[in-house]
Amino acid sequence: MVKIGNIDLPDFPLLLAPMEDVSDPPFRAVCKANGADLMYTEFISSEGLIRDAAKSVQKLDIFEYERPIGIQLFGSDVETMGACAEIATRANPDLIDINYGCPVKNVACRGAGAALLQDIPKMVRMTEAVVKATHLPVTVKTRLGWDESTKNILEVAERLQDIGIQALTVHGRTRVQMYKGEADWTLIGRIKENPRIRIPIFGNGDIDSPEKALEYKNRYGVDGVMIGRATIGYPWIFNEIKHFLKTGEHLPAPTVADRVAVCRQHLDFSIRWKGEITGIFEMRRHYANYFKGLDNFKAYRMQLVQAGTYTELLRILEEVSEQYAEAELA
Repeated sequence: MVKIGNIDLPDFPLLLAPMEDVSDPPFRAVCKANGADLMYTEFISSEGLIRDAAKSVQKLDIFEYERPIGIQLFGSDVETMGACAEIATRANPDLIDINYGCPVKNVACRGAGAALLQDIPKMVRMTEAVVKATHLPVTVKTRLGWDESTKNILEVAERLQDIGIQALTVHGRTRVQMYKGEADWTLIGRIKENPRIRIPIFGNGDIDSPEKALEYKNRYGVDGVMIGRATIGYPWIFNEIKHFLKTGEHLPAPTVADRVAVCRQHLDFSIRWKGEITGIFEMRRHYANYFKGLDNFKAYRMQLVQAGTYTELLRILEEVSEQYAEAELA
């Protein structure tokens, strides 16, 4: 069993990465149903939360079926992050997570996210402010460093543990790398080998198959893995990894009927959460991912993104299920 503060997780838990414009409650719902052990909200701007900005406040929405669930915060001001942690705590998550890993320009160039990797003393002060502002476990997600010459994650892990974080997730790239190239987990493994480190260490980056999850588990000794891009349109990956770790065998790939069923569940949650108009609109970004790899799917994808009513979408999805089921049987 892996423990984060008072949260009990299974051995080698699988975490859903917080992804902007992806990891909203509807997406988290289908990932939870398909085996995710710990999930996080999309990252929330501390400045937006302090200003009571509608988009930031809405990201605080969490539901009982999601637990354990963490609210992830990012910001550039130490005092604001502390105040923001108090607000997030009132939303009653299971933990608070701090984002020191987001590499995108409009976050990092404002001194937030991965930018803090250039100022470790400030990162420590900010983390301490958040730890003091909440009774909940505080965790951190970060990267190896800002660039090749500043891979300071070994120092960061010790210093953040010393001021009270309860778990650390490390993405195996620098900020400069963004999402390019192959993630390097070598330093993540070295954190786990450090006898001073007592908290759970989770690895993140390029986990896209059961085989890779098992290989990295064995090679680097991490307590669990966080999965991001490989879950988009494919929430089945969580249960596929669990089954493979347990049995050494693969679960059958989802059929087109399975894809349609989970896509419809996602759509239903989206409409329940944001209403029919917004729920349908925000679902449009997901169809290509759910049906990736299907031959001649472009015409159906265009119909799905152009459909304006729930009834019309159900009709199209039913037609997809029937058309491709015939092809699977052929």
